[in-house]
Amino acid sequence: MGLARIAALLTALITGGLLMTSTAQAYDWLDHDMRRLHSSEVVNVQDLAADAPAVLLVNTASHCGFTGQFEGLESLHQAYADKGLKVIGFSSDSFNQEADDEAAAAETCFVNFGVTFDMMATVPVRGANAHPIFAEAARQTRAPRWNFDKYLVNRDGEVVEVFGALTGPESGKLKRAIERLL
Repeated sequence: MGLARIAALLTALITGGLLMTSTAQAYDWLDHDMRRLHSSEVVNVQDLAADAPAVLLVNTASHCGFTGQFEGLESLHQAYADKGLKVIGFSSDSFNQEADDEAAAAETCFVNFGVTFDMMATVPVRGANAHPIFAEAARQTRAPRWNFDKYLVNRDGEVVEVFGALTGPESGKLKRAIERLL
């Protein structure tokens, strides 16, 4: 079989979809409809991540000593969104530090820290009741140990690194990991 015939066959297979892998398929474990924080709008997390070479999933809380990391996460979002980073925050009360009132949690994010990246409504992120997104992130790596744990996901849908709360968004280590994926 000649090279031209092999090339034609490969082209047919690829354009026919037999060898294609889409980002959407890679992020299939993110295929969950979730409500945005303090909103009635429901979005699909997989759709938010579609075509992103890097996704940063973060469990957040508004009454935590690390709540100031919202500012740094917003800075990451502003600095890298045009290059393909998608930051998605998930409000959580798994460590008993989220506001009881969702409006108060939203005020902390959107008013106090000017968050413009996607924030999802409060969900559990660890234990038997963990939201399936965090259950899968934990299966791939580990469960969140505290608020503001950060899961960096590549375009293949793999959690490539986890950064604990002590690693802030301004960390060179985190930025280098993001840049490697972009």
